[in-house]
Amino acid sequence: MTILIDGLSLGAIYALIALGYSMVYGIAKMLNFAHGDIIMVGAYSVMVAVATIGSPIAAVIAAVVLCTALGIAIEKVAYRPLRGASPLAVLITAIGVSYLLQSIAQLIFGARTQPVTLVSLGAVSIGKLTVSLSSVVTLAVGAVIMVGLTLFIKTTKMGRAMIAVSEDRGAAELMGINVNFIISLTFAIGSALAAAAGVFYLLQIPSVSPTLGSMPGIKAFTAAVIGGIGSIPGAMIGGIMLGVIEKVCQSIPALSPYTTAIEFGLLILILLIKPTGLLGRKRREKV
Repeated sequence: MTILIDGLSLGAIYALIALGYSMVYGIAKMLNFAHGDIIMVGAYSVMVAVATIGSPIAAVIAAVVLCTALGIAIEKVAYRPLRGASPLAVLITAIGVSYLLQSIAQLIFGARTQPVTLVSLGAVSIGKLTVSLSSVVTLAVGAVIMVGLTLFIKTTKMGRAMIAVSEDRGAAELMGINVNFIISLTFAIGSALAAAAGVFYLLQIPSVSPTLGSMPGIKAFTAAVIGGIGSIPGAMIGGIMLGVIEKVCQSIPALSPYTTAIEFGLLILILLIKPTGLLGRKRREKV
């Protein structure tokens, strides 16, 4: 049971990151491979804020605000000028932004891994079962965020505008929707989710380095593809699935060295069976 809860907690982190990938792809039709590095920026923001302010809550708020502003700036400076460019040009730019963020972090903080001191949440006992309270908090807050995001997309005017831009950007623009604002809002929400994921990641592994977001970002992208890139429920399901599989494999000594290979093997298997992912759907291209 402890392994399952830890797996759900890790899956919630992957799902939060994967939501950013899916939202950006679904609306802007691009893969933002710099998304994982925003987690790293959020983690460093928490480290600096805790050291200077001393309040973990203020540190979390500072990280979310900084990452949200960074996401908007990246979209405006790096991606908006390439709105009509080829997908390859956008992909290369995204990889360049990723390495730029890592290099800036290395110049400022150095290449070594640094510890981050956060409040210890301890553990809670339920009968004979002892569960880390940080895992419970991560799972609960992650579930609330994902439900809130789903309600925002389905019930608010901005959410419906996002759906309209996702379906047909040209038609949405003709209907008076500010496409640039909607895409910027999508990057802002995705970056805020990445910051939250970075905070939860620090609760499990209290250390930070310039490459902190690389592997979680890749695994979250894998989760988004497994669930169906562009699908918000798919990103949630893919993230939870990947987190549980990872924790289960790590708990079995014979499988532990091959955990990452098993995760990517699952991706290949699902794409062979259902190329659009579990909840993805084919889109008809208009000629």
